[in-house]
Formats: sequence, structure tokens, C-alpha cells
Amino acid sequence: MFENRRDAGHKLARALEAYAGQGVLVLAIPRGGVEVAYQVADHLDADFSLIICRKLPLPHNPEAGFGAIAEDGSTFILDYATSGLTTKTINRIVEEQKREIDRRIEALRKGEPLPEIEGRTVILVDDGIAMGSTMRAAIRLCRKHDAGKVVVAVPVAGPRVAEEIGAIADELVVLEEPLFFRAVAQVYRHWYDVPDCEVTETMEVWRQRDASRESVH
Repeated sequence: MFENRRDAGHKLARALEAYAGQGVLVLAIPRGGVEVAYQVADHLDADFSLIICRKLPLPHNPEAGFGAIAEDGSTFILDYATSGLTTKTINRIVEEQKREIDRRIEALRKGEPLPEIEGRTVILVDDGIAMGSTMRAAIRLCRKHDAGKVVVAVPVAGPRVAEEIGAIADELVVLEEPLFFRAVAQVYRHWYDVPDCEVTETMEVWRQRDASRESVH
């Protein structure tokens, strides 16, 4: 059980100690993954940014999805989940999520591009993996941009999804794999939906931290 996302981030950072001082790039999946990833990046003295991915929600059940899309258009589709959906409906949902991705890039990353990925070790961090669609889309983006190594690091995931993600990442670090996994929230004592303002505050703290470190050097 983790107290909150900060606690989970501290524990995840310790599990990633081998990457400390190695110049890795930590990419958080907003919004829930940002506080976790901040702690990881801070501990590893890594570069840090946000990778924007969105679940493609089912029209009749928005909590469930039929896939996900990353900010560069990299898409993962669960074929079995699209049965009963017309091509027109799928395209409409994809376009809606592309617009939300654009909004989040502006709001959460101040319109800045993703850092250079080619040849680098990239650590993808979220607060947990449920279905795994957004993480799969993030991995596809990293592959498309020729990342040197793709590491997926999360506090919690279900055993089946962890196995599937582990098969497509170069390395998988999961702290908890509950046998009876229902939702990411089940391993957090204090859980809430993270608002945009908390993400922007965290990123501002990081920018100030970076600026002060550069002035020291």
C-alpha cells in the first residue's frame, strides 16, 4: 500500500537506482503519473518531461476504452473492443482525443515539443497500469522516435497486463502486482483525480529546480 503518489514515486525511484546519474529521460503520463515521475526524475538526476497520450473511450462507457493514441499519432487499438463501433464513430473519437492532446500540450507542457528521444534511455512512468492502452501508445511513440532503450516503471499493474507490457518494453519495473487487481486506486491510501493545475505547479517547481541547478554549475 502506498500513502500517495509521492510515496509511490520515492519507492519507485529506489527500484531504479541503477539509472542514477546516467542522463536518462523520464517521461510522465499525465495526469496521475506526474508526481510519481517527478520523484523518480529528481532522485535519478534525470531529464524530465510529459508525454501526452489519451485513452480512446467507448461512447457508451467512457471509463472503458478501445485503445489509445499518443501525441505523435502513434495508436494502439484493441480490435476486440471495437466490435459494434462504426469507422465513423472510431474516427470521431480519435479526432476528439487529438484535440484534447493538443490542449494538454499547451496547458501542461506550455506548448513545448517533446525532448529528443533518439538513442536515449527513456523511462515511462505512470501511477499504475490498468488496461495498459496508454502505455502501449507511449511505447510505440518511443520506438518510432528510435529510443535507445524503453523502460516502463509503475507502482502497480495487474499480472497479465504487466506480462504483456514487459514483452514490448526493454525493461519493466512494477512494485506491486496484486493477484486480485481491480483498479490502480486500490494500492493508494490517498487517491484522487489529479487536476491540470497540480500538473502545471509540479512542472513549474521542476523548471525552477533545473534553473537553480544550472546557475550553480
